[in-house]
Amino acid sequence: MNQAFFDWQLLWVTLIKIGAAFALALPTGYITEREGHSAGIRTLPIVAIASCGYLLAMGAVASPDASGNSSRVLQGLIAGIGFVGGGAILKEGVNVHGTAIAASIWNTGAIGAAVAFGRYEIAVALALLNVITMKALAPLKQKMDGDRR
Repeated sequence: MNQAFFDWQLLWVTLIKIGAAFALALPTGYITEREGHSAGIRTLPIVAIASCGYLLAMGAVASPDASGNSSRVLQGLIAGIGFVGGGAILKEGVNVHGTAIAASIWNTGAIGAAVAFGRYEIAVALALLNVITMKALAPLKQKMDGDRR
């Protein structure tokens, strides 16, 4: 292909960003999958890369003075991810399950968005804190659940 029609450097930058979103969401996906939740090792990284991809694509087509358009795309993305996360919440009688998974889905969307905007420090912090919350706080949650019974 001719360089005028295809920018190889932009392809590599895009692959690195989408790969970073994938890699940062993967540990949370792994943890949720190991715990037997419906959203896991495939869903969470896909949410992250899709969020990253939408915002990268929006940045490629939006004019620099179209900050309102960027805001609307981001709002739609947040609402759409919330809808996907809502599907992970299950109600059984008076018990509700899956809220942490729903929040993790929303968080992985934020990870992808942060990567798309080049805010890797935010993406890494979100990923680390999500893993810590899901893994390190699980024993405390089990203890609290046991105390309620």
